[in-house]
Amino acid sequence: MDDAHLKEEGTASELLLQGNFLRAMRDTVRLPDGHTATREYVVHPGAVVIVPLLDDGRLVLERQYRYPIGRVMTEFPAGKLDAGEDPLVCGQRELLEETGYTAREWAHAGAMHLAVAYSTEIIHIYFARGLSLGDRQLDHGEFLDVISATPQELFGWCRDGTVTDAKTQTCALWLQNVLSGAWTLQWDAHVPGGAGR
Repeated sequence: MDDAHLKEEGTASELLLQGNFLRAMRDTVRLPDGHTATREYVVHPGAVVIVPLLDDGRLVLERQYRYPIGRVMTEFPAGKLDAGEDPLVCGQRELLEETGYTAREWAHAGAMHLAVAYSTEIIHIYFARGLSLGDRQLDHGEFLDVISATPQELFGWCRDGTVTDAKTQTCALWLQNVLSGAWTLQWDAHVPGGAGR
């Protein structure tokens, strides 16, 4: 598909803010009709979200206070990528740190762009199964509760507005389609402490 008539070309870039891991930018762009406009956006290192499946069919979820919106959110475990980090390695690290679980098998479901109008953030979606519980390794200053729920409970929370986190809602869509057989996953074994999948 030829998208040349839709593309914008950056002509100048200005750093507005350099935070601990986020960077805010204002770029000047040339529009397809030749006019110019500005685009303000956040540069994000990327992240991973995990859908952990317990052997009895329940899901592992978290409840965590999110300061920007001032409320406790129910979410799937997730975390940001370190520079150059493989998304699978990030997912394994975050699952262990936040929940205490390790997984015997992992499946990469896909990726999503969280807020395409103002952020470069991409979130890689992984499913994990064959879970074994150990000790959590929360980061300093990290406070969250680990809970479990059935898929039906999660779907109900998405429907009634209890769960409004976009990555968790997207994962719920993936889960619904995987459970129905409409979408398939490629599962890979992973030996904890081993080289990978």
